Amino acid sequence: MSNHSQAKKPLSDRRKFLLNMARGAGYAVIGGFVWSAYLDEAKASPLILRPPAAINENDFLKTCIKCGLCVEACPYDTLKLAKPGDHRPIGTPFFTPRDIPCYMCEDIPCVPVCPSGALDEASVTVDGHLDINTAEMGLAVIDENSCIAFWGIQCDACYRACPILGQAITVEYSKNERTGKHAFMKPVVHADACTGCGMCEQACVTEKPAIFILPREVAMGKAGSHYIKGWDKKDESRLKDAHAIHTTTNVSRKKAVDKLNAGFEGLLDE
Repeated sequence: MSNHSQAKKPLSDRRKFLLNMARGAGYAVIGGFVWSAYLDEAKASPLILRPPAAINENDFLKTCIKCGLCVEACPYDTLKLAKPGDHRPIGTPFFTPRDIPCYMCEDIPCVPVCPSGALDEASVTVDGHLDINTAEMGLAVIDENSCIAFWGIQCDACYRACPILGQAITVEYSKNERTGKHAFMKPVVHADACTGCGMCEQACVTEKPAIFILPREVAMGKAGSHYIKGWDKKDESRLKDAHAIHTTTNVSRKKAVDKLNAGFEGLLDE
């Protein structure tokens, strides 16, 4: 072998080494982008609507095996599997009511096929039978500023579209004081009956729906466990193990009228 060939070999090896290093760096960068995109999808918006009977979102993400069986079972193509760019955890089922709402199948075919328990069949079962009316996919929320019914324009599209007619959405009539001869027909959503199917959102006539579905934990506030509904026997039963704490001050010994006349005197007494 000539000296020229021997000098050329180390040069070739160096080139290969440098090329491999460059490729490795490129793969690392690409991998970083892919992983970053995955994390963006994994930390997606909390405003995701799941199939009927979906368990708590945090538990759902841990339990769902992304098999797609619920999507295949849906006869209306309501359910979709999240893909990159959907800004939802990849591979998980969701639906967009404005596009295709849940049509409230009586046999709820998407639920029994779930093999992992991410869709809890027991949560939509009443007396041994599946009951879609007990589903809590979300809750309809009305933007009164953009709902034309609140402007005085007669519209009951959401009310008519609701599959639980007269229960989940009712119409409240009130006099239009400005004209004196017209009435407002304002839709009212009842959280105890609304399943979050989204038919009302799809039916809404405004360009951007004035009624839309949000996950219930987003749409609803929470009063706190220390508040009791005195008119609700079930809720009031929470008091049975409670212990009352009574405090007595100089103010509490006075009559109500005396308290009002006393100003701030005694309010800070122990």
